[in-house]
Amino acid sequence: MGQLVAGLDLGSTGVKVLVADEDGTEVLVRQRPTPWVAGPGGTTDLRAADLMAVVRDLLDDVDVALPAVAGDREPRIRALAVSGMGETGFLLDAAGEALAPGLAWFDPRGAEQVDALPAELRAEFPGRTGLPWGVQVTVAKILHLRSEGVPLAGARWANLPEHVAHALGGRLVSELSLASRTGLLDQDTGAPWRAMLDHLGVDEGFLPEPVAAGTDLGEAAPGAVPASVVGARLTVAGHDHLVSAVAGGLDAADRYHVSMGTAEVLLRVVDEPLTFAARARLGEALINCVRHVVPGQHVLVAGVKTGLLMRRVLQLVGVHDATGRDRLDDEVQALGGRSRLEPGGLEVAGARNDDGVLRLTVRSDGVSPAETFLAVLRHGNDEIRRLVDVMDREIPPARTTLLAGGWASMASVRQERAAVLPGLEVSPRTQDTAHGAALFAARLLPAALAGTDR
Repeated sequence: MGQLVAGLDLGSTGVKVLVADEDGTEVLVRQRPTPWVAGPGGTTDLRAADLMAVVRDLLDDVDVALPAVAGDREPRIRALAVSGMGETGFLLDAAGEALAPGLAWFDPRGAEQVDALPAELRAEFPGRTGLPWGVQVTVAKILHLRSEGVPLAGARWANLPEHVAHALGGRLVSELSLASRTGLLDQDTGAPWRAMLDHLGVDEGFLPEPVAAGTDLGEAAPGAVPASVVGARLTVAGHDHLVSAVAGGLDAADRYHVSMGTAEVLLRVVDEPLTFAARARLGEALINCVRHVVPGQHVLVAGVKTGLLMRRVLQLVGVHDATGRDRLDDEVQALGGRSRLEPGGLEVAGARNDDGVLRLTVRSDGVSPAETFLAVLRHGNDEIRRLVDVMDREIPPARTTLLAGGWASMASVRQERAAVLPGLEVSPRTQDTAHGAALFAARLLPAALAGTDR
């Protein structure tokens, strides 16, 4: 009899849970909006209690639905893996309670701390961490929280998936692909970067035990999860875009995996880390070189914020549901790939990974929602070309592309990205990250089933 596993995806737009059997066949999917709390000037918080309430609501939903969809399988989740966004997390006290809300990766706070970083750390940062120094990096958020009076002495850092797995009953750990997003990890050694810890005023215990994605973290605890999930083996699958790539079979060095959510991310796998100097050059172009969720592999991660800009365009033109988005998609397609506006009639800015502020400059009449959406897509193409050119100077060019994520369902998106990405194919799945997390959960089944024999 087949066993059931679950993948939990803590995304920027929604929190999803996907239940699959051990062969990867999808059984059910449930989703809730990510419970952000919006503030002035683009500030965006996430309270730990709100996040866990959404997670519990989803798991309760699964608990109710399983008997009707499990077929001849026992309606019980044997293993659960948590994936999710990078950069955002919680400072935890000794009891595991959050000391402050989590700040969204796209939250602008931390800019003062970015400017104030000592010159020697700033110069070393991209080559040491594999990240460009900027407000998106977790360290900038932590420094901001410290400036607001949040104590760091004795605290520990947990990225969102690590915190959720711990809150459900697992050990608190620091999964390497997520730790790579913090600016606290030395990419050459895989250990915490001592100089940055010193700048924060913390010791190496600030980051919990480092582990690879998929490490068994223990069992889901009674009271933390509903009955059908109690005893499930728990793990952290890692950074969402990388987990999505695993679901798409990204193991070839000549392939792009493009995950189109709030952030649009291009991934390339490398079998060994690039040099300090190469990481520094990539960092200047806002490209990351960090650890993959596959042990021993690294990835180049090049992001643009076209998903965020597209979402804001939809809001701007009054599109708030799938029906409206489909209608707009048809209208963009009806343009036949050609704008009706005069050159320079509509200009778009904001897609760079260090930006995210939608700016429209309109010099022409007749700027329709379809024209605006197409212009944002074309702006994203321009940014992607720039990133591809930089990556191609460090590693051989890719020959094929797999496009995944929510925006990939739009024909206009697929058409535009095919103009800049080679050999474009589209993932057949709608929830690649949650599916990838479920694949990680399935690896824990031998331990889960052994536990039933004790």
